[in-house]
Amino acid sequence: MFQSSVFDYVNVLDKAADASWLRNEAISNNLSNVDTPGYKRQDVAFESVLKRALGSSQYRTMDAKVASLRGKSLEPALYRDHADYSYRLDKNNVDVDTEGVMLAENQLKYQGLMLGIQHEFTNLQTVMK
Repeated sequence: MFQSSVFDYVNVLDKAADASWLRNEAISNNLSNVDTPGYKRQDVAFESVLKRALGSSQYRTMDAKVASLRGKSLEPALYRDHADYSYRLDKNNVDVDTEGVMLAENQLKYQGLMLGIQHEFTNLQTVMK
């Protein structure tokens, strides 16, 4: 059977975009629950999962590392951030300003990932011509 690594980078970018979308939902939930007593903010762990998966061998090229991710699961994980930390009397640890900055950062990251996917497909179209 013919094995191709054409979509290796696209698959990783797709997983990263999914994680960014999930983080956007988590931030939206955080902002929605800013006045809910006892609510603890949520975030998504993906970058650390990707770093761990890519960093397993330091003497390989990035292409080889990305190709080795084909069988691995790069699933983002939703977690409660600082579950025991709260600076408010109602035990809620959501800060509107921090969430706003994180939302802006995440939106820029998502736009960059979409642009990266678009460039990968443009490169594939160029090669097929």
